[in-house]
Amino acid sequence: MNNRTLLAVLVCASLAPPGTAAAQAITVGATSSTSDAPIFIADKKGYFREEVKVVNFRSAADMVAPLGAGQLEAGAGSASAGLYNAVARGIRIKIVADKASSPPGYGGTKILVRKDHVDSGRYKSLKDFKGMKFAMNAPGVSNTSTLNTLLKSVGLKYSDVETVDMPLPDHVAALKNRSVDASASVEPAPALAVRGGDAVLIKSDDEVLPNHQIAVLLYSEDFALKRPNAAKQFMRAYIRAVRFYNGALQNGRLDGPNADEVIAILSEATPIKSRDIYKLITPTGMNPDGRVNKESLAYDLGFYTEQGLIKGTINLDDAVDGSFVEVAVKELGPYRR
Repeated sequence: MNNRTLLAVLVCASLAPPGTAAAQAITVGATSSTSDAPIFIADKKGYFREEVKVVNFRSAADMVAPLGAGQLEAGAGSASAGLYNAVARGIRIKIVADKASSPPGYGGTKILVRKDHVDSGRYKSLKDFKGMKFAMNAPGVSNTSTLNTLLKSVGLKYSDVETVDMPLPDHVAALKNRSVDASASVEPAPALAVRGGDAVLIKSDDEVLPNHQIAVLLYSEDFALKRPNAAKQFMRAYIRAVRFYNGALQNGRLDGPNADEVIAILSEATPIKSRDIYKLITPTGMNPDGRVNKESLAYDLGFYTEQGLIKGTINLDDAVDGSFVEVAVKELGPYRR
C-alpha cells in the first residue's frame, strides 16, 4: 500500500472523469499507529470492495477539517476535546465505531514512575504522585482522563501534579534523563522504558478505567448520508479486520493464532518495525463487534468540560452513529474467536 499526501489524493480525484473508480475511491485518514491495524489489515487482505486510499496525518486533530469538508470519507483517532469542539462548531463528522479500547488485560496506556523514585522511597504509594512532573502528550485526550481517575482514587486532584506535553515516543528519553518524574504513556513507550530499567509500571488503563474508549473511527457526514452503501460496505470490511486483529490477541500479548500475520502487516504500515517490540508490548483492545462505549465517552467528556477545554454544548447522541456497526454485525453474525 503506497500512502500519498492528502494533496496528491485530492488532485488525482479532481482530475478523474466523473463516474470513474478514482472518483469513487474512499480516502481514509490514519496516524500510522498500531490501533490503525483494522484499516491496514482490511486493505492487505482485500476486504474492501472499493478502492481505499490511506493518508497519514500527524494526529486525529489534523483530520477534522478535511473530514468536515468531505475531503476524507473516514478517519481514525482519539475521541478528544478537540474532536468534540469541532462537532460543537458544526463540523459534520460522526463517531461510528471503536478503534481502540482497554478491555481487561489490554491496557495499552500505562502510568509509570521513575525507578529511582521507587528505589529511593520518594514513591511508595499513589499519594506520592503529588507534586510530581508527568510526561503527557496533549490536553484533553484519553490518557489525561486515566491519570485524573487514578489521582482521584486517592483524594488527589489533577492540579496536584504538573503535566508536560511532548510526543509519546519522547516519554522514554524523558524518564531516562530524569526530566520528568512519571508519565501517562502509550505503548510501545511503557514497555521500552520498563525494559530499559528507567521506569516502573504502576497501573494500566484497563485497571483504572476498564473498557475505556480511547480512539474511534470517524465518518464524514457526506460519506454517511450521500454514499450509505459504500459506508456500510466499508464498515463491514472494517469489522472483519477488527475480528482478525482480535485473533492475534492472547493473554495480554500479540500471541494469538493470527499474531504473526498481524505483526507483519503492522511492521509494513507503521514506524515500528521490530517483531521483538510487538511481542513485548501490551496491544490495545478492540471491540470485535465495533460498538462504541458511549458511557466511557461521556465520562471523558465530563472531565474535559471540568478542565475548561470544551467550547460549546455537546450531545453525544448527535455525535455518535452506531447504525453502520449494527448493519455490519447483522451481516457478519456473532463474533467467534
